[in-house]
Amino acid sequence: MAEDRTRSLLELLISVSREVATALDLRTVLQRLLFAAIQHVGGEGGSIVVMDDLGKPVDATIIYGKQIQEHTIEQLRFTVERGLAGWVVQHRKPALVPDTSKDKRWLQSADDSPGKPGEKSALCVPLMAREQLVGVLTLVHSVPNAFTEEHLELMQAIADQASVAVLNARLYTESQRTTRVMTALAEGAAAISSSLEMTDVWDRILNQTMQVLQVETVALALMDHTSNDLVFHAAAGQNSVNIKGWHIPARHGLTGLVASDGHGLVVPAFTEDPRYREADQFEGVEMRAVAIAPIQSQGKVIGVLEAINPVSGSFDPDAMVVMTGLGNLAGTTIQNAELFDRLQKTHQHYHELFEDSVDTILITDWEGRVLEANRQAVKLSGYSVEQLQTMSIDQLHEVNWNKTGLNFEALKRDQECNYESNLHRQAGDANPIEVYARRVEFEETGSIQWILRDITERKDLDSLREDMISMIYHDLRSPLGNIVSSLEMMGDLISEDDSLNTMLSIAQNSTARIQRLVNSLLDISRLESGQQIVDQVAVDPIALIREAIRDVEPAAGGRQQTVENKTVGVLPLIWVDVDMAHRIFINLLENAIKFTPVEGRIEIGAQTTDGVFVKFWVRDNGRGISAADQERVFEKFTRLRGKDRPGGLGVGLAFCRLAVHGHGGEIWMESEPGNGTTFWLTLPVANKKMTGELRRKTGRLTMK
Repeated sequence: MAEDRTRSLLELLISVSREVATALDLRTVLQRLLFAAIQHVGGEGGSIVVMDDLGKPVDATIIYGKQIQEHTIEQLRFTVERGLAGWVVQHRKPALVPDTSKDKRWLQSADDSPGKPGEKSALCVPLMAREQLVGVLTLVHSVPNAFTEEHLELMQAIADQASVAVLNARLYTESQRTTRVMTALAEGAAAISSSLEMTDVWDRILNQTMQVLQVETVALALMDHTSNDLVFHAAAGQNSVNIKGWHIPARHGLTGLVASDGHGLVVPAFTEDPRYREADQFEGVEMRAVAIAPIQSQGKVIGVLEAINPVSGSFDPDAMVVMTGLGNLAGTTIQNAELFDRLQKTHQHYHELFEDSVDTILITDWEGRVLEANRQAVKLSGYSVEQLQTMSIDQLHEVNWNKTGLNFEALKRDQECNYESNLHRQAGDANPIEVYARRVEFEETGSIQWILRDITERKDLDSLREDMISMIYHDLRSPLGNIVSSLEMMGDLISEDDSLNTMLSIAQNSTARIQRLVNSLLDISRLESGQQIVDQVAVDPIALIREAIRDVEPAAGGRQQTVENKTVGVLPLIWVDVDMAHRIFINLLENAIKFTPVEGRIEIGAQTTDGVFVKFWVRDNGRGISAADQERVFEKFTRLRGKDRPGGLGVGLAFCRLAVHGHGGEIWMESEPGNGTTFWLTLPVANKKMTGELRRKTGRLTMK
């Protein structure tokens, strides 16, 4: 009898082993195992839950009355955490419950309530393979005490026999799932990243998501950089027309939660979730089950990807893995598309600026070959773009190699240079140009940008000014000298009449100013041409300052201004052209008088420095000069413009700079708007070598 029972058990185990071993699909293995257990052990229904390596439920089969019941992962988690299955999982021991109404381990359900025929009998055993919990198998009979210890032993034997097959099926299913996920992500990566046009990228992301997850509707939102709100830019599928432009406030509802936390969600009953908000609900879309994944780029959430209503009714366990992978792929591709879009716009903007520039612009390589030329370059040179691209930059103008460096070495070191040259036109003539050259990146390689500005008008104006200066000097100097001589003679003839003497003094001062202006114009021309100052003598700087103050006193007195001499102590003699030095101080003082308000104060002073130069200053308490104008005040024919600005030719300060530099000194200014202006200058000290040379030339030492 015992042998027959053993034989029957072996045949049963072989039969069960054959049933589950001939399949690798996990669902098939679970169904066959559960049906075999019900058939050979008994009961009206049961369940088998499969666990992963971390003890979490991953799949299950539930049968009642020969019908397979639907379930969710949440239901499975609840089952293995509580009730009889939870006890078996925790203790790794089988359990026999003769009467479920009397066992606390049994989780009471609706039909277990008092007064209802809910008493049952239950068996529950662990599935162990290689000392690892694989799952838990439960059988239920509607009649109490229907199961005995023999049934429990039989069920445990079946579980032990099938555990390895269940584990293998789970591993096979996981590998298949991993393969599907990797395949889906690989196909998604290939599809999504095959374009950098933003709208095309969005469409590819949506189509790939819909195809992989088999859902009714998909939508894509990006985060607004200002408000952090989510704005849906694209959608596809059923009733998606109203989704585009939909706004969800920051950290609002389920969608905002995913964007803020950076973790995806699968919500099987969307509107029943307590975190759900009305903003989550798209107009015209019935949202039953939803999967939401963050779109991330460089570790930051930039948007969300939303899949709505799977066709099968519920999402697969690997849905979030796929969604998260697609979200990461989407983030990288969207970021690349945005960068590409900005690059395209920048390139277009640069091209528009390049073409529409009023300046002539050429781009060359480091060999000097023309790569690109704008519209103005064609107009000024007379060559077509195609002709220019066959030429080198030194064919178009005389390159100043001292500025650019041989083989453009200075430009390669990121130095900029500018100089004047002549542009050789196709017509055979030449245009004077000012050249600005610098290194730039063109078509992702280092190049040289040449800006050639036509200065024909400026050169013509300079020529006109030179002619005017020449005319002033040659045509006015001689009659002006006659006027000065006549005024001096009249001074000797006029009696002690105060009114006549006053008028004569005014005439003499005015002619002196005209003489200084004429002489300054002449000196500017000479110094700019490179002529050296030769008429230098040793002179007392204090005497020069006193004489300059005396000559400007009438002008200062007319504006009720005071001019103070702040020089104290003894100063060394300076080596200067006396007339030029005198005019330097006169120009600086007259400039201060002009820009100082009525009843203002002006001071002039000097001090020794290092024994090589004497340092002078002229300070006023006028309105000051702006930083922008400070760069221009020493330029020839430059006048500061603005309300209540005094007029003038803009010659005085230009002469001062050239004259001071001609003596080997320096001149500069310090000024703040509203706090007056100070001009500083240095002139060389006369030494024994200088005075000795003068004695050898003239036999005497001139002192003023």
